[in-house]
Amino acid sequence: MKKEVLFLLLNEYADWEGAYLASTLNAGGMPDSEVKYITKVVAPTLEPVCSIGGFRTLPDYSFQTMPTNYAALILIGGMQWNSPEAEQAVPLVEDALKHGKIVGAICNGVSFMAKHGFLNEVRHTGNTVQQLKLWGGENYTNEAGYEEKQAASDKNIVTANGTGQLEFCRELLLLLKADTPEKIHATYDFYKNGLVR
Repeated sequence: MKKEVLFLLLNEYADWEGAYLASTLNAGGMPDSEVKYITKVVAPTLEPVCSIGGFRTLPDYSFQTMPTNYAALILIGGMQWNSPEAEQAVPLVEDALKHGKIVGAICNGVSFMAKHGFLNEVRHTGNTVQQLKLWGGENYTNEAGYEEKQAASDKNIVTANGTGQLEFCRELLLLLKADTPEKIHATYDFYKNGLVR
């Protein structure tokens, strides 16, 4: 049975940031790859959420109806991670980390993680250390753990900046053991470099 990976979306979410990860998890990265996961969308309510690009997405679950037996919780970035709506996600992330779930955050999803102290024990990246300090204030105490790179993976947390969607995908696929490392790296190389070099 396929395990669910939950993509947490808020209005004005960055539709490109989870596209590679979702398609690779749902369909497999390379031909003849085993598909171990299925993606589902969770949002504050069951009302559609609208992306920055104008896509209206109908959630599978609300914050109140989401399951507990999922494999990973993915916070897709966007323009609403510093809103009252986003604050409702704090207990979801706390619960995921408490139960050893994989948590991925990209772009402003990482800033949200810094704001609530979720990055204080792990190596991480984001949209600059200055932004993490700005959002995190006194709750962000791990400036030394910041890495200047597209994506970082430590323990069960994967972080990426807003232009690191391919690296974010790669690191999460590796952590989820979605395929062999060789196939995951080949998929990353294909998306990054294309057919013509």
